Amino acid sequence: MRLMRANILAITALIAFGPVAMAADSKKTAAMVEDYEHVPLPPGFQVIHSELEGPVFADAAGHTLYNWPSKGLRNGDAGEQKGKPGCDNVKQTETSGLMSPYPPGLILPEVETRPTCTQVWPPVLASADAKPVGKWTVVTRNDGSKQWAFDGYPLYTSILDTMPGQTNGGTHRRTRGDAPAYRKPVSPPPNLPPQFRVERQMTGRLLTTGGFSVYASDKDGPNKSNCDAACLRQWKPVLAPAYAKAQGELSIFERSPGVNQWAFRKKPLYTHLDEEKPASFEGSDEPGWHNVFTTMAPKAPADFIVQASRGGEVLADKKGNTVYIYMCGDDAIDQLSCDHPDTPQAYRFAMCGGGDPKRCLETFPYVIADKNAKSGSMAWSVVAIEPLTGKKAAPDSTTALHVWAFRDRPVYTFARDKFPGDIGADGWGEFNAWRNGYKAFWLRDDFRNNAG
Repeated sequence: MRLMRANILAITALIAFGPVAMAADSKKTAAMVEDYEHVPLPPGFQVIHSELEGPVFADAAGHTLYNWPSKGLRNGDAGEQKGKPGCDNVKQTETSGLMSPYPPGLILPEVETRPTCTQVWPPVLASADAKPVGKWTVVTRNDGSKQWAFDGYPLYTSILDTMPGQTNGGTHRRTRGDAPAYRKPVSPPPNLPPQFRVERQMTGRLLTTGGFSVYASDKDGPNKSNCDAACLRQWKPVLAPAYAKAQGELSIFERSPGVNQWAFRKKPLYTHLDEEKPASFEGSDEPGWHNVFTTMAPKAPADFIVQASRGGEVLADKKGNTVYIYMCGDDAIDQLSCDHPDTPQAYRFAMCGGGDPKRCLETFPYVIADKNAKSGSMAWSVVAIEPLTGKKAAPDSTTALHVWAFRDRPVYTFARDKFPGDIGADGWGEFNAWRNGYKAFWLRDDFRNNAG
């Protein structure tokens, strides 16, 4: 394993919170929009480019569409099977017992005001005469109404998405076996040859081949490789089979007589010969070499930096304190999330302070923001929080804290971290925090593969 890059400020300027995807011209890079397969769409639907999830399907108002695929939990399955809507207008009041060690029948927090599944996830209803188009089909709900589905899975919007292109409702971010059955944005397929795929990372949508990262070199020209014999001892050109054809943003050029190489946005592609871990960033440690992204995640606000840690690179506040995100899903049959300020805070208070909000504030303090700070993206925002309730504050509140939020969810530091880049609270919670707890905001994780 190569040593971590030491000059963090230089890294910040260079990678803009992720290895440089392509051009040095940041404006040009930001303007690049990921291509996708233009599949048939029923009337009233569209594709919108989101900041974090790339192209996503949306309704006529621009609201991102989500599905809820079935997931095996410890004591049964949650989510929906193809063609069978399960999110309904029945208020759940008790735990389901699906997520061991919780028994069924426990009363849920804030049960009096707990919303139903469809109040949080409005179904995308179809008219009585709606016709299937391609993978778009119409399924019948339990109440007899019709609902749109894609690839068999019923479709919903999220009440957390208030602007076109937002994906606050759900994400394709990697989770582990004990995580709840989360909702996920629905997207058209990437317009890529079969040799390639896209991996979702916190820094963006990473282009890979066979699961392994591909890289571009500053020394190459448009559709021209300058990787010589010495270069080839570390880098392997991504060759195109004789039958391959250019597709989307991937082109083919003749590297040498009879030998064709792939290029993305005209930059020749390579894999790093020393890498054994899929979706790695190790090759970007080599000067002049960069991971390739189809979509870069938006740059974090100026109140944050990139900080080296013992496990990789994390997002940190200006003092170098690791930033953490909170993850939570409850054990009701509808698996509503509990990681947003509009949801019950009892789970978080139990995890960070033994049920004591004041202790929570001391152990996991919010990352404070200037009230009028602007982020420059939809992914990052400033929200007003009542510190003793954890809920969003009223506009006229005199006690509110103004804090930074990612995907409309506050971010935190950990009071017990002892030095810049310490990650003492990574995995703080139930089942390594995949179910309920805190995760470091990983930008690059060289060991545990949490960065996705």
